[in-house]
Amino acid sequence: MSGIKECISECIGNTPCVYLHKLPKECKAKIAVKMETENPAKSVKDRLGLAMIKYAEAKGLISPGKNTLVEATSGNTGIGIAMLGAALGYKVILTMPESMSVERRCVLAAYGANIVLTPESKWITGSIHKAHKIVAETEGAVLIDQFKTPCNARAHEETTGPEIWKATDGKLDVFVAGVGTGGTITGCARYFKSQGSSCKIVAVEPAESPVLSGGKPGPHKIQGIGGGFKPDVLDTSVIDEIVQVSSDEAMASARRLALEEGIFCGISSGASVAAAIKVGSKPENEGKLIVCILPSFGERYLSTAMFDELKSQCEALPVCSEEECMDSSGRHNAPAFCKEEKEIQANHPRVG
Repeated sequence: MSGIKECISECIGNTPCVYLHKLPKECKAKIAVKMETENPAKSVKDRLGLAMIKYAEAKGLISPGKNTLVEATSGNTGIGIAMLGAALGYKVILTMPESMSVERRCVLAAYGANIVLTPESKWITGSIHKAHKIVAETEGAVLIDQFKTPCNARAHEETTGPEIWKATDGKLDVFVAGVGTGGTITGCARYFKSQGSSCKIVAVEPAESPVLSGGKPGPHKIQGIGGGFKPDVLDTSVIDEIVQVSSDEAMASARRLALEEGIFCGISSGASVAAAIKVGSKPENEGKLIVCILPSFGERYLSTAMFDELKSQCEALPVCSEEECMDSSGRHNAPAFCKEEKEIQANHPRVG
């Protein structure tokens, strides 16, 4: 049947673009977000995971059931690889900084991946070094290497960029994306420029680790971007402007997206939107269309500092007394046909 997919990998991509209506009230530009949260494993990195596996298969480097895929990840790329590994028949070993959220660990484990945590003090570079060691010591292991593979940027040049171009009828004025591996911003920018577009390309990095701006690396809470080094994949020549966003700004923006727009996304998504608002607040960008990437879904960040206050509130929620949950006859489960239930239904109709 043509309407049924053969594999979960076929569900990756073609994510929607959605206008924001409430958050951009501080600026007069129009802001639309690319909902990469709608990919099957809930992040933009699903695209990269698929591209890297298909690239390695085409090169004859890996085969299902024979090779183990190894990768260093801050979480989302690893989740994409773990999902595809489960679907396509690969064992997966992932190295990840210990500071990444526990939800990410749980999702990886649910897909059957083997997780190796590395010290927070060594950032993602420590995870990269550990991944290389695992490959050297493990028979049949192959490093996927998202930070260097040429198919990283190409995946976005061939899919994400064209999708945005089609959704905007080629009329976007500014494109905003956070920089992790650099693949998304590099690939999309190359596609836009290949179409003759003069849209401005804006890179987002943590204010606490402004490496792209010439500063020193440092600890921050925006998981997925700001690895503390310039990735080989990143083509800095396509970048027109770099905007720094603090961890607090990013988390506040992500919380507002959920509360005011109904869009539940992660910290780096908040950083992307915060940067888009900063850019859109400039007088020269009034009325222009800004498109920014929302890399990942918010549920895998519930244990992070972004939701500390919310978690405390939820843990302190009161529980109704047993008496409040009984009908007038003192029964816990009143039959639907009792007089009291009929009166409730008459005065408060239910949907469905």
